[in-house]
Amino acid sequence: MLGYMNPGSLKRTLEGTQVWFYSRSQEDLWHKGEVSGNYLNLREWYVDCDSDTILLKVDPDGPACHTGEISCFYTEMDGLPDDYEASDELFAVIKDRQRAMPEGSYTAKLLAEGTSRVAQKVIEEAGETALAAATNDTENPARGNRGPFVSYPHLDGFGRGVAQRRLGGIAFPSGLASST
Repeated sequence: MLGYMNPGSLKRTLEGTQVWFYSRSQEDLWHKGEVSGNYLNLREWYVDCDSDTILLKVDPDGPACHTGEISCFYTEMDGLPDDYEASDELFAVIKDRQRAMPEGSYTAKLLAEGTSRVAQKVIEEAGETALAAATNDTENPARGNRGPFVSYPHLDGFGRGVAQRRLGGIAFPSGLASST
């Protein structure tokens, strides 16, 4: 299964014997198995080379998936879903602009102006998008603006490199809720 962790869930997991996650929907810690009895008992844990993913090896007390399946990954795919959006392409464009800093590129200009300017642009685009969505305004010019900073989650770290904070010797990119 895939779960999300924050510093609190990671701390509880590593101090105990069972896995805790961070529930983004409930905005609270989640002790896996507390309701179902299907606990995940921690055997080993590893962090990847850039310290943004943790792999937990566990002994499960039952199925990991809430559906009763052994794993949450039981549905085979035979193609991309109809509603799939290729956001990695946009991320690649932004990274390319950051690397090359081409003259005349608006993205490169924003990046050169620093983190505060990038954040200001993200806030501006998010506000316009939220207003258009809240008012069901399909005619708002902002909705047609598909620049690289529209509601894009990978912007954390742009303009300042990979700023990191440390938790128990493990480096996590700033603002990352840490994922397993």
